[in-house]
Amino acid sequence: MRPLLAFVLLCLSLFSLAARADEMMIVRSSQEFEEAMSTLQAAIKAHGYTLTRVQRVDVGLEAKGYKTDKYRVVFFGKPDEVKQIVAKHPELIPYLPLNIAIFAENNQTLLTTNHPAMLAEFFPDPDLAGYFKEWEKDVTAILDDVRQTQ
Repeated sequence: MRPLLAFVLLCLSLFSLAARADEMMIVRSSQEFEEAMSTLQAAIKAHGYTLTRVQRVDVGLEAKGYKTDKYRVVFFGKPDEVKQIVAKHPELIPYLPLNIAIFAENNQTLLTTNHPAMLAEFFPDPDLAGYFKEWEKDVTAILDDVRQTQ
């Protein structure tokens, strides 16, 4: 399954700034995929975010000949906050809303995303620093919620 993990990380980089492992947040959940997906969505909502869409990736991978289990990318944000930020900083449009990839691997579920605080390296505007720190804190908490739920 290692090639699948590498491919997933590569695909996620299309939605993110970088693919270096130290810039990625990765957690394992002992929950089955469906339960972990439900926990993820509940955690996102509990931290004040709105789910904007869930994109199925497994169908596209299978169409390209890859054998994969369940694989989704969950997009989320605070709609008013995102509108306000992109109005002043349209260069952030490709990085919003935030996203977390979730996929099944054997009898575990993995979740991965980039550290939102990494955006500060590419967008050093002081007006944005607070958002990046807040997103980092929230995404870490969301992933911890999923990881700790049995």
